[in-house]
Amino acid sequence: MKHFKKISDLHEALGIKPPESPLFSAAYGERGKCDANTILEFSSDFYIIGFKKLKSGSMHYGKTKYDHDLGSMSFVKPLQKVVFKNVQLEEKGFLIIIHEDFLPGTVLYNEIRKYGYFDYEVNEALHLSPAEEDIIWNLYFSIEKEYHNNTDELSKAIIVSHLDSMLKYAQRFYKRQFINRKELTGSTVTKFNTLLAANFEERKTKNVGLPTVSLMAEKLHISSRYLTDLLKQETGKTALELIHLFLIAEAKNLLKEGEFNVTEISHLLGFENVTYFSRLFKKEVGSTPNEFKGSSLN
Repeated sequence: MKHFKKISDLHEALGIKPPESPLFSAAYGERGKCDANTILEFSSDFYIIGFKKLKSGSMHYGKTKYDHDLGSMSFVKPLQKVVFKNVQLEEKGFLIIIHEDFLPGTVLYNEIRKYGYFDYEVNEALHLSPAEEDIIWNLYFSIEKEYHNNTDELSKAIIVSHLDSMLKYAQRFYKRQFINRKELTGSTVTKFNTLLAANFEERKTKNVGLPTVSLMAEKLHISSRYLTDLLKQETGKTALELIHLFLIAEAKNLLKEGEFNVTEISHLLGFENVTYFSRLFKKEVGSTPNEFKGSSLN
């Protein structure tokens, strides 16, 4: 797998003209210009923002294949693995490539790390409505215009300002997509709780540890960051908070049944350390497991 440190090398590999800057590029793709009959597998030192409609071929990043025929945005962060297989674009698309070294000293240096969608897997690409697409294209052409202008002391600040707006709009559009996806696929929290219950039943017969956010996300075929964002949208709580609430609820039930002591319950729930279990229980319930067990017996 290739690793690109220079934007110019990635441009060459993709078959597009050389960038005008070593740290930033904006490339508009028309039909036929990005055709490829090869497989390109790479990682890079860049943030990559793409809008595309695939005519043929596929793109992979994360764990899943991207082959949607609708206009979608994708967001790749440095060191993520990306694979292009025989990609041929529809009429238009764009690619914005931002080297890590472009960001220090700008508002985006910290801001870009706050956007969870750079951690999303490819099946969580952003699908734009026509009105949203217009907004993104207007911002792209503003960026491209400045990119091709003669560089002066304000060029970078103007590009960063437009990029900042594009990323903020993407955040807004993702929230809209979360709401729409709930209506189409049902409640994520219901599926999440079903998996937690199944995991708990499995722990009764197998020596498996605590359920983790990454494990639950893998079973739901989405990334951990996307799962947390979906659950936060639905419940106001993160995936980890919901796992803790589930475990405490099971612990309360087991303590009330009285069949097991605190150490046994801690082990049954998957905790390796009974002290950690007791501390978490007191944080959520307001009393220790033994205090709770004693009060439930009265």
